[in-house]
Amino acid sequence: MHPNRVHDLDFAQVDIGREQRQGLPEAVYGPGKTPAQIRAIVTELLRDNTGPVLVTRVDAETATDVLAHVPGGTYDALAGLLLWRRPAEPVGFALTVVSGGTSDWSVAAEASAVATAVGLTVTTVHDVGVAGLQRVLRVREQLRASDTVVVVAGMEGALASVVGGLVGCPVIAVPVSTGYGASLEGITALLAMHASCAAGITVVNIDSGFGAAMAAHRLAWAGRRRP
Repeated sequence: MHPNRVHDLDFAQVDIGREQRQGLPEAVYGPGKTPAQIRAIVTELLRDNTGPVLVTRVDAETATDVLAHVPGGTYDALAGLLLWRRPAEPVGFALTVVSGGTSDWSVAAEASAVATAVGLTVTTVHDVGVAGLQRVLRVREQLRASDTVVVVAGMEGALASVVGGLVGCPVIAVPVSTGYGASLEGITALLAMHASCAAGITVVNIDSGFGAAMAAHRLAWAGRRRP
């Protein structure tokens, strides 16, 4: 199959060649698409690719409609994720997803669910924000044993810097739109993570658990392709 192959559905240009280029089929962003459009795109991806097919940010009503017409999928309501076809075997890449607070967990759930769906081995750590620093220190050995850590935090986003100083593996930071007024719906955490004094942290978009999971997948995919 050609790595640049595209299917024209009129309303969407489905990137059929992405699986060959990047190791995974194109993921579908759910908001703004009708159930019928999602069904058509998923059908194309299932027919022409072999790996997992994901639709993100899907509400329960849309998920019910899509699954009624495209059988074999599953729906994770907390993560808002529709999934068809899990990988045949795990990638063998240990990812830990850490949330600063319970209010951050819907974003962390998306990161965890997407990473699991694409074959990473995922462990989750809940509610270890820096307001009680002893909580993250209690799990530092677990974090150090990971291949990559995803840190999901709102408010001032300081947890990413703390974890970045404790571990030697890659750290992917996800700013979250939780917090009071001066948190500016995640902008404060975003800027703080970009300005972190812990060198080498990767920062993705606000509330983008999906982006963090895919960044981890790229690290795993690159590692598998090395001779």
